[in-house]
Amino acid sequence: MFQLTYSPKAKEIKRTWHLVDYTDQLLGRTATKIASFLIGKGKPYFTPHLDCGDYVVVVNAEKVKVSGKKSTQKIYYRHSGYPGGFKQIPYARQMEKDPRKVIELAVKGMLPKNKLRAVRLRRLKVFVGDKHPYQEKMNKEGK
Repeated sequence: MFQLTYSPKAKEIKRTWHLVDYTDQLLGRTATKIASFLIGKGKPYFTPHLDCGDYVVVVNAEKVKVSGKKSTQKIYYRHSGYPGGFKQIPYARQMEKDPRKVIELAVKGMLPKNKLRAVRLRRLKVFVGDKHPYQEKMNKEGK
């Protein structure tokens, strides 16, 4: 006989909540761990084509660190799609404006570029400071 590969059903997927504190953490190193939680890589029933990931709450986004000269040399780019619509914003100015965006973009870049990317990013909750409204959900699971 042969064995069939098990594929979990949508109702069998259990989503847990993870709290990540970015105080004095490196941007890229911690973003890879967050991406792994969002994908669900650590679960025994992980399947690449299914969304098996968990929720991730990030606090203290303003305290993120970068190594080397990235704080002065890193630049974020975007384009509106119109002629002359190319915009650049340095890392330091982005941190002043909205530090949550820095973490969201780092995690977004580490997720697979497929149809599940947007769904996974919706489960990422980033906050400036210690307070977040998801404490009840984390307490239910005993975290």
